[in-house]
Amino acid sequence: MRILTIGHSYVVTENRRLAHEMGVQGQGRWEVTVVAPSTFRGDLGPLRAERRDGEALELRAVQVRLNRSVHFMRYAHLEAALSGTWDIVHAWEEPYIAAGAQIAAAVPRSARFVVATFQNISKKYPWPLSSYEQSAMSRADGWIAFGRTVHDVLADRAGYAGKPSRVIPPGVDLESFKPDPAAGAAIRTRLGWGDDVPVAGYLGRFEPQKGIETLVDALGRCREPWRALFVGGGSLEPLVQRFATRHPASVRVVTGVPHREVPAWLNAMSVLCAPSVTTPKWREQFGRMLIEAMACGVPVAGSDSGEIPHVIGEAGIVLPEQDVDAWSRMLERVLGDPAERARLGAAGRERAASTFSWPIVARAHLNWFEELL
Repeated sequence: MRILTIGHSYVVTENRRLAHEMGVQGQGRWEVTVVAPSTFRGDLGPLRAERRDGEALELRAVQVRLNRSVHFMRYAHLEAALSGTWDIVHAWEEPYIAAGAQIAAAVPRSARFVVATFQNISKKYPWPLSSYEQSAMSRADGWIAFGRTVHDVLADRAGYAGKPSRVIPPGVDLESFKPDPAAGAAIRTRLGWGDDVPVAGYLGRFEPQKGIETLVDALGRCREPWRALFVGGGSLEPLVQRFATRHPASVRVVTGVPHREVPAWLNAMSVLCAPSVTTPKWREQFGRMLIEAMACGVPVAGSDSGEIPHVIGEAGIVLPEQDVDAWSRMLERVLGDPAERARLGAAGRERAASTFSWPIVARAHLNWFEELL
């Protein structure tokens, strides 16, 4: 049987891990072809699709247009890229964007079409996004929710209701993201932290909805000594830099870290904090940094925004959104208790391996595709 999976994120080799693992897990039964942009505009510069030796897939790279806006990006010569006979065409593009509708229109009638989505808020999209969603879901034979809150929101929505669906989370690479005390120690030394003071960490966008202000305020209430490491970038960088200026020995702000270097920075942390804040238009859709930290054996603490409680499960700490006192108490307790950090780190690593590893996620996709067929 043959799968064609398409998505703009596949321009990055690491993001093709799902497709690769489907090829590995389905060897002898499934053939996997990936359609990806030949080039794509990335945050740190242009990205180019290149097949890595050993990938268990065929890569078809095509040009894309209007890639400054993911909502309106389109694939060039898509019909040619989709040429062939397919049992499953799987779109890792949201149904409400132009590419999602474009793919739906190009899928051969003989193939089952599956869309995947992170959307966990029921939104009334303006035109033309509403027409894109209607077109994509009219053609879809089934859909994948990347989290429980996604499924809860969309299960009764027009176009989704009554169609086969499955909750399958994104995955994490346990070979790249793993406990590495030496790498973490090297990062702390590089930052000028030669002592054993534990480090509260944040990884991601410096934006209001990510709860940066909650974390800064909570740390400010903690008894010293403590360390805080902020890795990422965004509009609230000035706020974080001012916090670092007030605590020059204790706070470091690092921007421009490429994804391949993220494991080392996570290993420098004693606890990863994800204090996301729900807004009328957004709530945390997943929190990839959580499963990456868990894979590294780093304890995780997150707010109860959106999907975070379902991602963490019993393997970490879930706190109320914007409850500065609760976050401050948690930080003092966890940073001051090595045994608790060891327990949480081991629980997180086990959850990452049993629930979020790419082979398990890929097998879940294949099992569901076979049921759908």
